[in-house]
Amino acid sequence: MLEYLTDIDTTALLAVNGFHGMFQDALWWLVSAKWSSLLILLALIWVLLHQNRRHALLVVAMLVLAFVMADQISSGLIKGLVERLRPTHDPSLESSVHVVNGYRGGMYGFVSSHAANAFAASTLISLIVRRRLVVISLFIWSLLQCYSRVYLGVHYPGDILGGMIVGLLSGWLVWQLMRAIQRRWRFPAGYYTRSDETALGSAVALTIVVLLTTALCQTML
Repeated sequence: MLEYLTDIDTTALLAVNGFHGMFQDALWWLVSAKWSSLLILLALIWVLLHQNRRHALLVVAMLVLAFVMADQISSGLIKGLVERLRPTHDPSLESSVHVVNGYRGGMYGFVSSHAANAFAASTLISLIVRRRLVVISLFIWSLLQCYSRVYLGVHYPGDILGGMIVGLLSGWLVWQLMRAIQRRWRFPAGYYTRSDETALGSAVALTIVVLLTTALCQTML
C-alpha cells in the first residue's frame, strides 16, 4: 500500500515538474520566494492599523505563534523523524527532476514547511477576519505557493498535503488560544469592514498580477 501511494506521489510530482518552460520557471520561482507575500503583509498591517491597538497586537502575536508552531512541527519535528528525501536529493529521480536555478532545498521534505506556514497564516487570518473574499483569496494564494514547491521539484504532493494539514491545525489551535485569551483578559474583538476585505483581496490579486508581469518580462528579455 505504501509503495502504491509512493508511486502515485512520484507520478504526480513528475507530471507537475515536467510541464516546464522559461516562463513557468520564472513565475513559480517568484511565487516561491520569501518576499512574494510582501504586498499581502502590507495590506494586513494597513487593516490592523485601523483596529483597536490591543486587538491588533494580539493578532500579530498570534500570527507569530502560528508561524513558529507550524514551522517547528514541520521542520523541527516531522522532517527529522520521517527523513523522506526531497525529490531533488533522491538518487532514483536525479535525472528526471527539472531543477530551477540550481535550487534543491534541504535534504528532507516531509512535511513542507512552506505549505504549513502558508496554511497556518491563512487559516488564522480567515478565522479572525471572517470575510468571504479574504478566505478565498488567501487560500488561493496558499495553494499557488504549494504548487510552486512541487513545480520546483523540492516537494512531493504528499509533502504538501502533510504541510497543509499541519498548517490548518496550527492555525485553528492558535485561534482557539486567541479566543481563550480574549475571554480571560477581555481583549476587544476586531471589527473588519468591507474595505478591509477589499484591501486584503486586492493585495492577493495585485501580487499575482505583479508576479505574472515580472515573470513575463524576465522571459522576454
